[in-house]
Amino acid sequence: MPLLLDLTPLRANPAYRRLYTGFTLSNVGSQLAVVAVGLQVYDLTRSTAAVGVVGLCALVPLVVMGLYGGALIDHFDRRRVGLVAQSVAFLTSVACAVQAWLGNTHVGVLYALVAVWNGAFAVTSPARTSIYPRILDRDLLPAANALSVFAMNASLTVGPLLAGVLVDWGGFRTAYTVDAVITTAALWGLSTLPPLPPDHGEDGPPTTRPGLRSVLDGFTFLATRPNVRMTFIADIAAMFLAQPRVLFPAAGAVIFGGGAKTVGALSAAAAVGGILAMFFSGRLGHVRRQGAAILVAIVGWGAAIAGFGVSMLAAGGALSRSHALYAGLVAMAVAGASDSVSAVFRTTILQAATPDHLRGRLQGVFIVVVAGGPRLGELAGGVVASRIGEGRMALFGGIACVLAMGVLARLQPGFVRYDAHRPTP
Repeated sequence: MPLLLDLTPLRANPAYRRLYTGFTLSNVGSQLAVVAVGLQVYDLTRSTAAVGVVGLCALVPLVVMGLYGGALIDHFDRRRVGLVAQSVAFLTSVACAVQAWLGNTHVGVLYALVAVWNGAFAVTSPARTSIYPRILDRDLLPAANALSVFAMNASLTVGPLLAGVLVDWGGFRTAYTVDAVITTAALWGLSTLPPLPPDHGEDGPPTTRPGLRSVLDGFTFLATRPNVRMTFIADIAAMFLAQPRVLFPAAGAVIFGGGAKTVGALSAAAAVGGILAMFFSGRLGHVRRQGAAILVAIVGWGAAIAGFGVSMLAAGGALSRSHALYAGLVAMAVAGASDSVSAVFRTTILQAATPDHLRGRLQGVFIVVVAGGPRLGELAGGVVASRIGEGRMALFGGIACVLAMGVLARLQPGFVRYDAHRPTP
């Protein structure tokens, strides 16, 4: 049984290999652009609040187009939908480069470009994820999803580092230009695919147009399928109860010391943990009880966040600041590894247990949950931390997350027994 990252999907399927390569490069460019936009907004406004607005500009299009885009994917050829959305993302990257080369000083231009790009991403991501089950055998899906999570964590590490180097060297115009060039790789990966119309099975093509009714059909399916629904509920519980990102600024500036470098190190530690987990993910494809694996992984996430809270409470007391920081970095690496394992199995269940003609809509809901859950967690965590302190917030939130997984396991025993060899929604 292999221990290291399973590369079988890349070796066995040229179409998947091209798609994976294209989107891996494109994701590096996207993370590069995210950092560059934040830096440019701050450079224009000198306001952290203005940088925060970038997140709001991203969230609304993600939610709207994540839901509507899923309906489009289930009604039309997925290759074509993905190509159109990715073309919009590419043109947005080009527009970012153009505004930088022209010396734009209006922050509203950047907000608009962020909104358009995230709307396009909310369509391309579920389109890509819905394509994988059509070009890969079911038993290769866990390995493919592990490869995707590995690539995403790598882009979260490489992209920001590349942004810092490029902005320092050639300014924003150089960073955005590199992003635009890299984004063409995703277009190449999609363009080499054959047509992929949705498979509607015996029911035939849908009688409704893609719109609100079509979106609601996806939620109706979700309401009657406990195993698929649990993948969303478990993730929302984890992100809402134990979201540490909002605590990083205080941890870096006050608790551990070190300022922005410490904040960056805490963020990077989670990504590095995810990379390491996926590098040693070869056995994940052999796990049959994938529902139980999700709950165990999220328990690991909650325990790690609680450990992060303990490291903050111990800083300057039971432990020196430097030793407490090391403990906090280890805790965040464990959290990142646990979250990555959970993501592999949540995506796999969603792909395997959802009929093809509904995959787009369910993947759209997945994007909304992945984007919206952490934002809600940050809002709640910020409010609670202002009352009880950052360390206690992380400690109690992590414990609450662990307890919540126990409650969910008791309420949904069928999810614990979910068998990857006989996937049932």
